[in-house]
Amino acid sequence: MDTEATQEHADDADERRGLETAELSNAMVRIYKEQFGRGPTKTRTNYAGPDIVVTTLEDSFTPAERRMAEMGEHQRLRDTRMFFQYASIAEFKETVERITGRRVRAFVSGTDTEHDVSSEVFYLDPRG
Repeated sequence: MDTEATQEHADDADERRGLETAELSNAMVRIYKEQFGRGPTKTRTNYAGPDIVVTTLEDSFTPAERRMAEMGEHQRLRDTRMFFQYASIAEFKETVERITGRRVRAFVSGTDTEHDVSSEVFYLDPRG
């Protein structure tokens, strides 16, 4: 394969990955809206290596959750948020598997209640 063809292949792969990460971000916003009644105002999805997908979601707390944070009820807020996120694990995993075409082998969710930033991390089975 010549250098030009190799670059075109890489450009096509980058474009596909860009479309995929945009679709993943939109899907995560939809799931958050369905589960929490409010979606984040800022979302970004990236690959962290070939087999890990990380979605960062900001400003997703409901008014009641913001009030809990203002009251200093951070642990209670984390517990509540984690309960709902893990109660929706099947929907999170199925969505990522549908979009990426790969099986999710592990899922990790986290929330920083001080800054209203959440992350959803998906560990995918290696290709092939």
